[in-house]
Amino acid sequence: MKYWKYYLVALLVIVIDQLSKWAVHRYMPLGVAGEIPLLGDWFKLHYTLNPGMAFGVELPPPYGKILLTSFRLVAVTGIAYYIYRLWKQQAPKGLLVCVAMILGGALGNVIDSIFYGILYNNAPFNAPTPWFHGQVIDMLYVDIYEGFLPASWPLVGGTHLSLWPIFNIADSAIFVGVACILLFQSKFFSQHDDSHPLAADDVAAAQARHDAGATDVR
Repeated sequence: MKYWKYYLVALLVIVIDQLSKWAVHRYMPLGVAGEIPLLGDWFKLHYTLNPGMAFGVELPPPYGKILLTSFRLVAVTGIAYYIYRLWKQQAPKGLLVCVAMILGGALGNVIDSIFYGILYNNAPFNAPTPWFHGQVIDMLYVDIYEGFLPASWPLVGGTHLSLWPIFNIADSAIFVGVACILLFQSKFFSQHDDSHPLAADDVAAAQARHDAGATDVR
């Protein structure tokens, strides 16, 4: 499989991610008013905006978002080059597909940050410029649990707990890619290490040739 086909995997993730975000922005109201249950109250579509990193974490304004987006651009450039290097080293196809999914997911969210302040006018009101200040569109809402933990539980009893991640297709691609690498790392990296084996006999033969050459020179 040619290396550029793995970039097509990343492109496919980007296209699906961006189409889903466009559809949510175009056809769904923000917040609870636009919620669409898919599996009862457990899994639903919920249009929300994420101004920063995972879980809405933000770097200090006014230029924190520009720094974050710039870092992401450097990161995706490194991931794109890493795919080529893995291909050159004849890494397993599964590993390359996983890294391509991570690349596509990362680029999907970078597109939001760079352009959505202009395309969808969703930059925060205090942003110094709409460029590089777009908010990421999230819509996949998994309502795991929200409430107070039993008072009888040690240390955490009586505290309020919210487990309801809201994410998007790009986040899902990153998660699946990373999860598969962790689950199959023994298979992926054992194959990768064995793709260009350097046997002990080869090392010994190379050393012998080196020693013989040195003797001839002397």
